[in-house]
Amino acid sequence: MSSHISNVRPEPDQVLVDIADYVCDFEIQSDEAYDTARNCLIDTLGCGLEALSYPACTKLLGPIVPGTVVPNGAKVPGTSFQLDPVKAAFDIGAMVRWLDFNDTWLAAEWGHPSDNLGGILAVADYLSRTRVSQGKAPLTMRDVLTAMIKAHEIQGVLALENSFNRVGLDHVILVKVASTAVVTRMLGGTREEVIDAVSHAWLDGQSLRTYRHSPNTGSRKSWAAGDATSRAVRLALMVLKGEMGYPSALTAKTWGFYDVSFKGNAFKFQRSYGSYVMEQILFKISFPAEFHSQTAIECAFQLHAQVGSRLDTLEKIAQIDKIVLTTHESAIRIIDKKGPLNNPADRDHCLQYMTAVGLLRGNLTAADYEDAAAADPRIDALRDKMECVELAQYTQDYLDPDKRSIANAVQIFFKDGTKSDNIAVEYPIGHRRRRAEGIPELVKKFKVNLARRFPAKQQNAILAVCLDQNKLEALPVHEFVDMMAI
Repeated sequence: MSSHISNVRPEPDQVLVDIADYVCDFEIQSDEAYDTARNCLIDTLGCGLEALSYPACTKLLGPIVPGTVVPNGAKVPGTSFQLDPVKAAFDIGAMVRWLDFNDTWLAAEWGHPSDNLGGILAVADYLSRTRVSQGKAPLTMRDVLTAMIKAHEIQGVLALENSFNRVGLDHVILVKVASTAVVTRMLGGTREEVIDAVSHAWLDGQSLRTYRHSPNTGSRKSWAAGDATSRAVRLALMVLKGEMGYPSALTAKTWGFYDVSFKGNAFKFQRSYGSYVMEQILFKISFPAEFHSQTAIECAFQLHAQVGSRLDTLEKIAQIDKIVLTTHESAIRIIDKKGPLNNPADRDHCLQYMTAVGLLRGNLTAADYEDAAAADPRIDALRDKMECVELAQYTQDYLDPDKRSIANAVQIFFKDGTKSDNIAVEYPIGHRRRRAEGIPELVKKFKVNLARRFPAKQQNAILAVCLDQNKLEALPVHEFVDMMAI
């Protein structure tokens, strides 16, 4: 006997409905969220401007067909490119993620919610220029900040209880989902069209984490988010032309995302969508490094000041018995690496490498991941002395929604029986608990990055807007983007 399969089209999965209801109907009331979003915007764009100094990044930018200029297209900050919104989303997304220096969210899944700015800013700029050409009002930068808050929230809330990395999928899946939802709405999509578009985001074949882990770590991890947010724009545009959606994209037996890609498990949710993620977001302020290592590097800087003179030659390093890195489980799973490191992407995801540079130099910059800096034999000599140990309390506090710590400690033991202090840091400077200390440093970082691309007059004009919440929110999007054109 055969049993027929029902061809009755189901109601949309609740996960799709909840995302669409949030994007379409939820009003952001939090002043803290908008202020944080403004700081996130300037930090994210600053990271992109710094990346323009690296040919490995810039070779990927610009129109698919050289010389193409799109009328009313989106401009790419820091460049002269004006592109269709899909390619512009890729370029902006690749720039802001290239140096691993934009914001971070840590939970069951990790990620960088400001990656969504690629799609958000490209679509907002394209819409604004198109509307002005039609005699209509453009979008304002408050619309951009609102979209950022909502994209952060979707990506971050999905990440709280659901680990995509444990099934081998990369976190950029959540960039694609969040960007698809918000840009579909920005483009005028209805609730039903948002549901349809987001269903496509889940249906896509998803990126594997292969390019983030040994022995395959490579530069794709720097443009994967740009690819995800640009794909979101493409899906949104297709649905707005009438492309159908797939209501049980997640739950369909055998063929849905849960069965195919999530080991048959449904998503779990710790909280409903609001503005929690933007308020809690982690900024990378002082150095470009995978976020689970940030406090370890702060510890290394302190130890450099204390015992740096005992580490500055190979002969002195030989007198070290061991260096103990006390950390949390996620750091061990992602960035605890032994053996050769083959490229910059490998090095900025190695806890031992980053800590060694901090111990030696009391500083860490993007240039420290390049081959020339990595050739310093002292770095590997220090790496060979290091052992990583998990402290259960650090892992517990990392997962505690009221703490969200990212703790590390570093201690050096010498063969003569002496030892350094055990330096521990629970919360990095980019944490919400250190905002008063961190935001002034974030602004300094933005000023440095503006100076990489623009003359002084242009820098000052950008700063005058970006540091004033009311001025920024009121500014038409295309005028803001024009301020950052070359």
